[in-house]
Amino acid sequence: MLLPFFLLSILSFPNRCSADFSTETERTLAIIKPDGVTGNHTNSVKETIINHGFRIKEESFIQLDEDRVKSFYAEHSSRSFFPSLVEYMTSGPVLIMVLEKGNAVADWRALIGPTDPLKAKVTHPHSVRAICGLNLQKNCVHGSDSPQSARREISFFFKMTSSGHASKHDEL
Repeated sequence: MLLPFFLLSILSFPNRCSADFSTETERTLAIIKPDGVTGNHTNSVKETIINHGFRIKEESFIQLDEDRVKSFYAEHSSRSFFPSLVEYMTSGPVLIMVLEKGNAVADWRALIGPTDPLKAKVTHPHSVRAICGLNLQKNCVHGSDSPQSARREISFFFKMTSSGHASKHDEL
């Protein structure tokens, strides 16, 4: 009679059993940028992702064109660095991934470290950007900055199915 024991365990230790079921998963977008791909950091970044409890739900290697980069980074279009950002993001292939786990957005941002790899080397020496980033622009990876941005960015690269799962757009 395993069932009554299981029910007794749930009733006797509700916090221990419910913790696994109450954690909501969240999704975020991760991009390994051209310097990360050409610098052969793809496998180590993916290994880091998995080792930190993320699941890679979708991924796609693509070569971004100028229009797509301009559209994706439109919020930065008035900034002085925008033309070089577009040039950089079209300079080679990127790996686009949808990551999933509880608190995915904040956990991925913490794992990649500060935007500036030189600062990351001092303040977050074990972060992805400290390890493989080169400079403020060539910082190896991208991470969504909020759950709202994550939803927008994921839908930019992947269409959502009725089950809530992402799949690649046809043009990718």
